[in-house]
Amino acid sequence: MVKKTKKSKPVKKTKKVVKKAKKVEKAKVVETAPLKVIKSLRSKIVEIKPIEQMAMLAPEEYGKEVGKVTHFFDKLSVAVIEITSPIKVGQKIKIKGSTTNFEQKIDSMQVEHKEITEAKVGQAIGMKVKDIARLNDTVYLVD
Repeated sequence: MVKKTKKSKPVKKTKKVVKKAKKVEKAKVVETAPLKVIKSLRSKIVEIKPIEQMAMLAPEEYGKEVGKVTHFFDKLSVAVIEITSPIKVGQKIKIKGSTTNFEQKIDSMQVEHKEITEAKVGQAIGMKVKDIARLNDTVYLVD
């Protein structure tokens, strides 16, 4: 029979104490981490506010707003645009959104599969576009 020595018991206790201490340290890290994240996010929010204010002023530089994209058919590359100001074939437009930004000349427009040369306020027109347009992208008339 092997007898346990007195030295072996404190060693086991020490390992248990170390394990518990590590668990407590991890718990402290988990508890304090969200506070650090919140503080860093607060500082970033303060940095973002002036940029958002600048973005609110930016649309004036694009030109006059003439409509919004309400639908996009990706296979045909056709955007449906709700017109808020009259536009004509031959004019240059800019389609701008959070990830969209391109200019093109209006080659043709359709309302219910009929070609038109001028779009009036309130009409929903279909227009072939050269790039992807997304829902709620703004359409500007470029001078």
